[in-house]
Amino acid sequence: MGGADRSRSRRPPALWLFATAIAACGLARGADPGAVVGLVAEADGRPVAHATVTAVHDRDHAIRATLTGRDGVYSFADLPEGVWTLSVAVPGEPETSLGSLTVHPGKATRQDLVLNRAISPVGPPAEAPPPRETTATLADQVAQLVPPALQAPSPSPQPDRDTPFANVDLSWANGSGRERAPIFDTKFFTPEIRFDVNYLQDFNHPRDHTIVGSTEEFRSGEFQIEQVSFGGDFHWHNVRARFLSMMGLFAVTTPRNDASTAVGQWDLAGAYKYLSEANAGYHWDVSHGLNVDAGIFVSYIGLFSYYNFDNWTYQPSFVSSNTPWFFNGLRLQWFPTQNLKIEPWLINGWQSYAKFNSHPGFGGQILWVPSDAVKVVFNSYGIGQDNLASGSGVPNNGGNPNAAIGSPNPLAPAIDYSKVRRVHEDDSLLVKYYDAHGENGRGLSKQAFSLTIDLGCEYGGGVNCAHGPNKANFFGAMLYDRSWFDQDRYAVTIGGGVLNNPGRYLALVPPINGASAVTGTPYFTQNPGQKLYQWDLQLNFQYLPSDWITWWTEFTFRHSDVPYWSGPGGVTPPLANTGAPASYVCNNGSIVGADNCANEGGIWYPDLRSREVIWGAGVMVRF
Repeated sequence: MGGADRSRSRRPPALWLFATAIAACGLARGADPGAVVGLVAEADGRPVAHATVTAVHDRDHAIRATLTGRDGVYSFADLPEGVWTLSVAVPGEPETSLGSLTVHPGKATRQDLVLNRAISPVGPPAEAPPPRETTATLADQVAQLVPPALQAPSPSPQPDRDTPFANVDLSWANGSGRERAPIFDTKFFTPEIRFDVNYLQDFNHPRDHTIVGSTEEFRSGEFQIEQVSFGGDFHWHNVRARFLSMMGLFAVTTPRNDASTAVGQWDLAGAYKYLSEANAGYHWDVSHGLNVDAGIFVSYIGLFSYYNFDNWTYQPSFVSSNTPWFFNGLRLQWFPTQNLKIEPWLINGWQSYAKFNSHPGFGGQILWVPSDAVKVVFNSYGIGQDNLASGSGVPNNGGNPNAAIGSPNPLAPAIDYSKVRRVHEDDSLLVKYYDAHGENGRGLSKQAFSLTIDLGCEYGGGVNCAHGPNKANFFGAMLYDRSWFDQDRYAVTIGGGVLNNPGRYLALVPPINGASAVTGTPYFTQNPGQKLYQWDLQLNFQYLPSDWITWWTEFTFRHSDVPYWSGPGGVTPPLANTGAPASYVCNNGSIVGADNCANEGGIWYPDLRSREVIWGAGVMVRF
């Protein structure tokens, strides 16, 4: 630590120097225009002076032109954001196209050109610029001030035939996000910032403002912060690490759906609640890449991303909501070709911080992206024992030996949850079936659909996949169709899904009286043999003025064959949460005791309904 202190006394921090360089070039973050700089040179490296460089905006056809200096350098310092096509002309020579590039607000982009010609450059002889001449490019100035690790990475070769999926554009795909390139990048660190705020209105008007059965929507009639995250990717000499914090509602709602925190001690929910991703590993240059990472990483099961910014709708259907958002364990990523990834996992279990019983979970993904228009995903999971052990001879009670209710069928065999195992298959197909390639003005610009199908079941310990009173299996499907308009500035998505779950083994526990996946609730049990059938529809509209922000509004309709969603009376007892969540509560809000419920008019019950309509709106930002 003493060495670090001495280093700080000798020179300002590198990040401060970097900010100074950016400010000196007039490109401080938040400025509206962007910049393009570059060098026009002969094949032997001699700069071409007095060449005319022209930039044409692809949308409104605005034209800018400039001349290269004696050092061959040209620059456009105030280009509005968008796609610009560049060309260069030398007297007596045909015009040469530089191709198209995207200009981002407050960011400089470098584009060089080498002329392949036999004649000498037109104009006076080129002179090499002095080392500190004021015409130095932005990259030159930054390089003088910033250590190598914090400088921008070298541009990839064109075209990139090595980096996985660099030859395809998946910015349209559900769950992938729109970002084509990071706003800011260095050779050591690529930052990431996310912000998500919403306003939701449940038309059942629950008086306690509680929305039930969702992993994205939690409070009705209120503005709420869903997610605030900071972090990014670290990368240096093949060493990898990723960290993303989690604050907002996600920080408490995600851990409450993980029952494994009840296994043992040390408050795992508290330890991980402010993390969404934290993993590290190493990269080998094998085939098109081989990565091994350990820690917490996001799940791909269910197609939709954990982060709402990346998705076509805000509330996904049941297949996505009732499948994991994260895994804790070890993963291997192998890219045998540029368009194929094979990724096995060895993990604690099905969205579980801890291992429930004696067997961890094993699974993996195969991702194939043959072109810009098709994405195919296969996810598999098996072996894992993902239930709290209740022991042989204990009545069916959802894995919780203290639950107040037993088996719905007293003749059903008792379940030993320490022997129950799970298998699951989740497969998705995404197809972009129309693309105007920027030639349709403000009309229809793209269309795509996504289809996901899930099959799974539990078996062992008295539970069966397909027969008997303790049957527990899962079938789900969801289909979405999306249309973009006005060069992808607006998007409309319609879709939904269906879930059939005779056994409720993936049903989310309603937070009745503060219940969680650990406690369970006697008001909505999750026993094998108890049927649950649900379906839903979503209609979403998004305004996408840039790649970094989404304004959205959405209607969702959901139906259940048993009462499940919050009704006007809500799911909170009269005196707020009372006693153990796994116990009944009296009508006056008191804890159940000897004869007191009879004296107070009986047992309190939550107001659960079979239908729900929610309207929502919000804004999401990602940098």
